[in-house]
Amino acid sequence: MLSQEYLNNLRVFPSFHCKTAAMGWIAERPAGKHAQEQPLPIGKVTILKGLMMKTMFSRAAVAALLFASAAFSAPAYALDDKQKQEMGAFIKEYLIANPEILLEAQDALQKKQEDMRNAQAKAAITQNKQEIFNAKNDMALGNPKGDVTVVEFFDYNCGYCRHALPDMEAMLKKDKNIRFVLKEFPILGPDSVAAHRVSDAFRQLSPENYGAYFRSILGGEGRATQQSAMDAAARFGVSEADLRKVMKDNPDDANIQKTYLLAQKLAITGTPAYIIGDEVISGVVGEDILQAKVANVRACGKTTC
Repeated sequence: MLSQEYLNNLRVFPSFHCKTAAMGWIAERPAGKHAQEQPLPIGKVTILKGLMMKTMFSRAAVAALLFASAAFSAPAYALDDKQKQEMGAFIKEYLIANPEILLEAQDALQKKQEDMRNAQAKAAITQNKQEIFNAKNDMALGNPKGDVTVVEFFDYNCGYCRHALPDMEAMLKKDKNIRFVLKEFPILGPDSVAAHRVSDAFRQLSPENYGAYFRSILGGEGRATQQSAMDAAARFGVSEADLRKVMKDNPDDANIQKTYLLAQKLAITGTPAYIIGDEVISGVVGEDILQAKVANVRACGKTTC
């Protein structure tokens, strides 16, 4: 089972409208280049914005209060009711006259939260390198002995993962010394989980064809389901009966739970998400950005030199 803390984190990711379903999630796609499929209940955004505005107002009010209190030459003392009213009126007047402070506070809060997530992710990468880059059940494309590894967390029903597929293909074509690890992360509903289970059975039965199988599902049309994954496997000569036997005898539930927990440690809440060097990159960022980070890892061991 996923921890309640992880589920709570998934439900307060700003700027996305998504709803959990089973374990799974149905996502309404946000605009923007760095888009991800994200699990976030509809209706939480209004609450979140309210909390953010409350936080911003509180911070601005504290700043104004500290500024005003510095004007007092007498030792610190408790304000009486009249003084509190006067101070409140002053803060309100100041904020109305300088509303840009709220935007500055919002930017500062977002940067602080981003810095905290990045720090958490870097520490988690250091502590979980084997599980991230060399998990035994993950398949890799490209050069198996490549000098830089890119790890992608993906869901077969993630539209943004499908959109990002050409980025991976271009990198593999241009860079013959890169290793691309595919980490299945089914978060978008029961169909995604079912398709993953079939995919894992296919991996066990026909690992040499996994790359082509992966491309056929992620790059295909329509929603990935258990049946569509079975049909795709049949095109590679793997029967439904054989798949069902492996799914029964050697299910992948424990391994996918490990992936969920790993994502929690890395603060990954959506797909696609990449790990290169010491950094987690969220969303569809494009081939150029990914390749630039790979080049930096080669040059200095980090994604930013």
